[in-house]
Amino acid sequence: MPDQDTDLTDVAESDLTTRRGTFRAVAFRDPLDGHEHMALVLGEVVDREDVLVRAHSECMTGDIFGATRCECGEQLTSALDAIVREGSGILVYLRGHEGRGIGLVAKVRTHILQDEQGLDTIDSATSLGLPVDVRDYGPAARVLHYLGVASVRLLSNNPDKIGALEGYGIRVSKQVPLLAPAHNGNIAYLTAKRDRLGHDLPQVEEVSSASLCDSGARGQEDSGHG
Repeated sequence: MPDQDTDLTDVAESDLTTRRGTFRAVAFRDPLDGHEHMALVLGEVVDREDVLVRAHSECMTGDIFGATRCECGEQLTSALDAIVREGSGILVYLRGHEGRGIGLVAKVRTHILQDEQGLDTIDSATSLGLPVDVRDYGPAARVLHYLGVASVRLLSNNPDKIGALEGYGIRVSKQVPLLAPAHNGNIAYLTAKRDRLGHDLPQVEEVSSASLCDSGARGQEDSGHG
């Protein structure tokens, strides 16, 4: 079982005023992975049950540059908005998770295979000899323990993330969907996550069904002009 008792010692905290309001920024260096991560905390969370939490994996292309290939940037925005609406909550931004843990350079190499050979997000990694997902949510669990939360409602579409946090002693009382709209730019990525990684993404089926209906309608129109 993962080490649940590793305390955070290299921590710095300050107020961080953003367009959404003022959060408490808790920056910390994880003692096991060595990365610097950050938790944005809104409101009182110590000893609180059912705290709204997002454990967000770093994605430079999506979070910073607004890439449409993935839904990461939209999920980051939506999670912060949800926490603000709630009036309290925590967003943990996890460094070292780029490309599900393979790193930025390797992730861009997978993009080339996706664009040029039509491989999905999984096969484009494994064809390069890379793992599918090596993210560790231990740092998120350790900072949640540090912050003293009693249990969390997890903003995520990934059931495996619940198991990962619970493995580190975090009690997850509920999974809260964090769905981004599916569109032509991200439908292949979302479909692979749903079908091959087990993510709960009902909007993919809705878009696929709508596309089939549109195709059928266009076929009938084309037949009418025969």
